[in-house]
Amino acid sequence: MERSSSYIDEGVVKPLTRDGKQKILSQNSRMAGRAMRVLAFAYREISHTAEYDENLENDLVFVGLTAMIDPPRPEAKRAVQKCIEAGIRVIMITGDHPDTALAVAKEIGMVGLEKGVITGPQLDQLSDREFLSTVEQVSVFARVSPKHKLKIVRALETKGNIVAMTGDGVNDAPALKEADIGIAMGITGTDVTKEASSVILADDNFATIVAAVEEGRIIYDNIRKFIRYMLACNIGEAAAMLIAVMMGLPLPLLPIQILFVNLVTDGLPAIVLGLEKGEADVMKRPPRSPNESIFSGRLFKKILYRGLFIAAGTILVFTLGLYLGEGELNTSRTMAFCALVFFQLFYVFECRADRTSLVQLGLFSNPILILAVLSSAFMQLGVVYLPFLQKIFKTVPLNSFHWCVVLLATGLITILNIFCQFAFKPLARRVISVRM
Repeated sequence: MERSSSYIDEGVVKPLTRDGKQKILSQNSRMAGRAMRVLAFAYREISHTAEYDENLENDLVFVGLTAMIDPPRPEAKRAVQKCIEAGIRVIMITGDHPDTALAVAKEIGMVGLEKGVITGPQLDQLSDREFLSTVEQVSVFARVSPKHKLKIVRALETKGNIVAMTGDGVNDAPALKEADIGIAMGITGTDVTKEASSVILADDNFATIVAAVEEGRIIYDNIRKFIRYMLACNIGEAAAMLIAVMMGLPLPLLPIQILFVNLVTDGLPAIVLGLEKGEADVMKRPPRSPNESIFSGRLFKKILYRGLFIAAGTILVFTLGLYLGEGELNTSRTMAFCALVFFQLFYVFECRADRTSLVQLGLFSNPILILAVLSSAFMQLGVVYLPFLQKIFKTVPLNSFHWCVVLLATGLITILNIFCQFAFKPLARRVISVRM
């Protein structure tokens, strides 16, 4: 508008007054406020022999405005909402008009819009301290240049944030390279941005980024569940042997039996734990610190506590076998062997639910795990009842009374453990809230 001195009206060129310019700018703002990208057209007649001069771009004849709309994808609003619930801050950095940027931000449900929009020229007027403060409070930046994008990313990192930056143009490359996670567009992105990024988005869809975050959280949770299950089982096996030695009892398990448990019986359910779909609140938690230990949230205490429960239960069944079987060692060892296996098979279901109850998660929501547990149980029965396996693992067939002792002990101790967890969890929450 600053370069135009006239406008064309029904084929007639007329002088462009201040009021006329204001009307055009108002129309521009109205269209931009409807999330449209607005282009202005103007011309000037020159001779073919005229040499280029900067002044040729002045005294233009304004022709008109045209607006185009590139609406956000339907899933974008839901993706932004999931980010907010997950404690992920969404920031828009664009070269579009401020009104267009603000309208799009409102349409997709971004938060923090009460601070309005900051433009590139406004950022240039800020001191370093003011810049850091602005970046922490403002969520929409418009009319920015590549240097502004880079400076915003650095400011966010200075504040201790983990920054993921998306971009598709060559001018986005410096900011993408600076960010902790640079994400280039796979369809519209240039080769330069792809080389500068650590992730390439194949479908150019923001919702895919959110889905990747959710999948990453599920994988991390499943790793913790795997560790919880395997370490507790191994602690239970080792503690059972140690307690038996300290009590002057015969060894409740033979090395070949422990090897079978570790490689076959508890190995299959542990692997299938990695196929858990994730708990309901996985995208409603704040992001964890990169320095956070994988044993955070009292995980090691849970492992140790459950391992000792398994060990105590195994020794209990072993001593009952010795007492009821009048000292018959092979029968007692077979009972302890089976008890250890069923303790671990019951425990795998507890490990599925770390933050929610198994009832909320659904006992049968992971059918592959059910199949893995049944397979392990049948393999254990084979070790007990198949003659050629009895010779290898030094087992003897158990009668119905022996199984009643094994299943009653493993079932009652498992139920007692679950009850203690439910009974003391509210108390633990109250203690944490008081400390906070």
